[in-house]
Amino acid sequence: MSSTLLEVTRASHEEVERLERLIVKHLQNEPASNKDRLFQSHRVRNMIDTITSTTHKLVEIYEDSDSARKDEIAALGGQTASGINVFSAFYDRLKEIREYHRKHPIARGVVDPNDDYEALLKEEPPIEFSGEEAFGRYLDLHELYHQYINSKFGEPIEYSAYLDVFSETDKVPRKMKMTKQYREYLENLLEYLLYFFQRTEPLQDLDRIFSKVTSEFEENWAAGKVQGWENDHQENGHAPAQHTAIDLDYYSSVEELKEVGPERLKEALAVLGLKTGGTVQQRAERLFLTKDTPLEKLERKHFAKVARGLEKHGVAAAPQLDENSKEIALMEAKLTKLCDLLEETIARTKDNVVKKQALTYEEIAAEREEEETQEDSESEDEEQQIYNPLKLPMGWDGKPIPYWLYKLHGLGQEFKCEICGNYSYWGRRAFERHFKEWRHQHGMRCLGIPNTKNFNEITSIEEAKDLWKKIQQRQGVNKWRPDLEEEYEDKEGNIYNKKTYTDLQRQGLI
Repeated sequence: MSSTLLEVTRASHEEVERLERLIVKHLQNEPASNKDRLFQSHRVRNMIDTITSTTHKLVEIYEDSDSARKDEIAALGGQTASGINVFSAFYDRLKEIREYHRKHPIARGVVDPNDDYEALLKEEPPIEFSGEEAFGRYLDLHELYHQYINSKFGEPIEYSAYLDVFSETDKVPRKMKMTKQYREYLENLLEYLLYFFQRTEPLQDLDRIFSKVTSEFEENWAAGKVQGWENDHQENGHAPAQHTAIDLDYYSSVEELKEVGPERLKEALAVLGLKTGGTVQQRAERLFLTKDTPLEKLERKHFAKVARGLEKHGVAAAPQLDENSKEIALMEAKLTKLCDLLEETIARTKDNVVKKQALTYEEIAAEREEEETQEDSESEDEEQQIYNPLKLPMGWDGKPIPYWLYKLHGLGQEFKCEICGNYSYWGRRAFERHFKEWRHQHGMRCLGIPNTKNFNEITSIEEAKDLWKKIQQRQGVNKWRPDLEEEYEDKEGNIYNKKTYTDLQRQGLI
């Protein structure tokens, strides 16, 4: 196949040029919707990957490690080995070239800018999104949320609250960051955000972004300026003992340290490179030694075999801990950068989660269907600008409503609701209707107040709290009422309050 090497080179250059022109042509078309934008970006990404792989093959051909290209060029000049007829060699090569073009008919063509690539530009690349992600509009962090609330470093919070704190790694205690559980959680979170970003922004160069993050991190780490890890990296390369999973400053004796438990003691010893075996007493004594004694001054018998092996080669066990801290801090820096890039998506996800909490399943399904219909129906008609100098609201036909209707409904009046986060409602009708909508219901739920008719027309948080206190006092909600709240159960499993149960028992019905 070496005789067709120049044909392969020519075809590869042609393919690269064809794809470059196709990318330019494709990017000149403005996508009508978010779905079209994603498809366009992934098509361009696939073409760039093809150009990259073809270019690597061309580099290998030009490097000519097996001298095949050199021999073929020499054969073109009639330089053949002794005893070989020049004409027979020529016809052999002609036969091989024809055979190559018969197997690869596309290689016969030349670069034609007028070629029809409509089929290629209209194909839909396979992009995997879960139903919760809504084709890249929202994040789906439910698995990571369950991992967070069931961990030692997490806390039992709602999913909407988790979306506010998952990017704030500085809220996790330092002693918990060195645990295996936190490291696995951080790796999973980073992996998901990377995968999501690659699906929604395929044209972004993540390698270049992360290389910049890494270089800045290395400078800050060397200077001890990484946020949350300022005192972790010292000039001598040793990590202090308080960075174990257990803060020894809170314990004044071995007996107190034993109460932590064997598993946490084992984990803390492993982080420091010390032996993890023995009884709870032995583990506590071994760990308590590091409170006042630097690791480099401890006897070798306390270290594990791996740590002793490192010491034989002039490497202390403590820098291993420093390296672990550095890896975790670097992952946190990458996570922070990804959250900055996905800031709009995270905010959109928060709004969607809060909104869904106040909707029924049928309303959620109807809303999702409406969003899909809107995306499909978007067309070039939207590009036509509508003359609307008074900035009137749009009607059902997509045109501004009449001015007399605008004045009739009082749409020029602004009503603000503090419970809704100082959200503005225009017109009396919209203001009255908002008391039953999801935004106001969520605000009342956050205040711990039921959204009943008693609180209609109330937009101030203080007024709502005062009215709720008065209602509670009037109804005696805070008082224990045994006749109504004490529960009784009959033989069939039916549950009654005390008053009803006593009445039925007197009548002989129970």
